[in-house]
Amino acid sequence: MSTNTYITRPREAGSTWFTALTTIFITCLVVANIMAVKLAGVGSVILPASMIIFPVIYILGAVITEVYGLPATRRIVWLGFACNLIAVGALWIGQLLPAAPVWGDQEAYAAIFGYTPRVLAASFAAVMVGEFANAHILTHMKTAHLGPLWLRVTAATVIGLGVDTFVFSGLAFAGTVPLSALWSIILVSWALKAVYVLIATPITLALIRHLKRVDSEFAQGSSEQSRRMPESSVSPNKVSSA
Repeated sequence: MSTNTYITRPREAGSTWFTALTTIFITCLVVANIMAVKLAGVGSVILPASMIIFPVIYILGAVITEVYGLPATRRIVWLGFACNLIAVGALWIGQLLPAAPVWGDQEAYAAIFGYTPRVLAASFAAVMVGEFANAHILTHMKTAHLGPLWLRVTAATVIGLGVDTFVFSGLAFAGTVPLSALWSIILVSWALKAVYVLIATPITLALIRHLKRVDSEFAQGSSEQSRRMPESSVSPNKVSSA
């Protein structure tokens, strides 16, 4: 029986560079949530240890959006969310397992990996809202021709991090610290993340230009177009999804 059925897959699915960026993005996302348990102090400023890696998530999000498009970023964010849930679930189950008599670090394990539901929900919500804000702002500025590349990337990333910081701090700490302290946490965290992004801007731009050059087959409108192939011509081992 003949059929006109087609299988559609994203163009970037065949890109080694895209796969590498996706892997790094998800790794940073999972690691940042684990590191956030530790609070680091620099003078009178107290910040989560994840500050050293968290802005990388938004920088990579901007790179992926600029090079591969908004739909690709959406898929990666949802995939990262799913991987984070798997990691948190596995760590939580590990905490519930009875400790061996010869292992005396159960309390330490629980202290590190025993996330409170409120903080975990705040982290997930903040990343989802912040990353989508980052991607949508960058896409809008690009299609509307609002400013050069460096301005688009920097503005979208800084705003996305600001949204993330506001959502996370509000959901995680509102009602537990004075309002003045809450605003201090939000503003100081956002300012430091913005400085981080500005310092990394030359590297970010160089990476975007490099990817557009070496991965041009997949980068030129790749996420907005599709490779359509007859189902009969695709072997089961070659069907992939993003």
